[in-house]
Amino acid sequence: MSTQRWRRRPLGSNWGEFGPDDQRGRLNLITRDKVRQGLAEAKEGLTFCLSLPLDYPGGALLNPRRHPPALRPTLRDGRPNFNCTLADSDCTDVFNDDLAILHLQYSTQWDSLAHVGGLFDADGDGVAERVFYNGFRAGVEIVGPTEGSGAGLASAESTSRAHALGIENMAAHGVQGRAVMIDLHAHFGDEHRRVGYDDLMAVIQADRVEIEPGDMVCFHTGFAQRILEMKREPDPKVLHGSCTSLDGRDPRLLSWISSSGAAVLIADNYAVEAFPASASADACCSILPLHEHCLFKNGIHLGELWHLTPLADWLRAKGRSRFLLTAPPLRLPGAVGSPVTPIATV
Repeated sequence: MSTQRWRRRPLGSNWGEFGPDDQRGRLNLITRDKVRQGLAEAKEGLTFCLSLPLDYPGGALLNPRRHPPALRPTLRDGRPNFNCTLADSDCTDVFNDDLAILHLQYSTQWDSLAHVGGLFDADGDGVAERVFYNGFRAGVEIVGPTEGSGAGLASAESTSRAHALGIENMAAHGVQGRAVMIDLHAHFGDEHRRVGYDDLMAVIQADRVEIEPGDMVCFHTGFAQRILEMKREPDPKVLHGSCTSLDGRDPRLLSWISSSGAAVLIADNYAVEAFPASASADACCSILPLHEHCLFKNGIHLGELWHLTPLADWLRAKGRSRFLLTAPPLRLPGAVGSPVTPIATV
């Protein structure tokens, strides 16, 4: 049974466009035709892995709450199940079995629609509540602990879960179709610069990039390449003072994102947008306005810290900007983000 969860929707949002119970947002624009268009771009049979090694960037300088993955062996009869043989057995097998402790948004990742919501009066009673895309509620569909003992590495049991808008919705839909590269690095190099609407349109026009509804749009800034070159020992000056990012405070840029019909936005930098955002004239506003616009208002998933440089260089050398992208997240129910190993085929 369909239930509309809101009486008011945020200005500039598309809540309800894909139905009152929709949890996929603009992924709905990746149709069978879009998949066929993507397949048509696979002309050479050449593939590019667009993921950083998942233990990059190294350390926790980009985000102190996110840490590199840790690998551990599982236990067999109280001993590490690694390079082990079975006791009291004549078998000749040697076994390895391990587990991973993962911060799901440490390295190359997808943000689900449950990653960022907003304080907004969705029911029209004059009181703002914590809500997410399409009116799903904090504490109802998106639940989590209220005390520190139920969070972080010290927690023995998970008490947080996205019962709606979790990353598994993205995985189940399938993330495969036509993608388009916008090569900001080719125009601005490693300059630490906020790219607004005017800059973006100049790049699109100069490179003759065409974007159609349902395309997955990638922004190459060169940032992930810099991370890779630092070999897990990142320099904070490079992390916080290099390469371009989108100016999420530019209203014309946000309007272009809406009108472009882009199914998802992807970048090889930390957050797609500049963080922290530039100052706002409003006394109360989002510190991540592009995240707010995409995840909260319009159901546009964000990909961050992808390794785009080798692909971007190849496309530029060939005079191309389009390719087939295959990039499903982990089908991990309830998660608000996921590592991803995207594959581009040209």
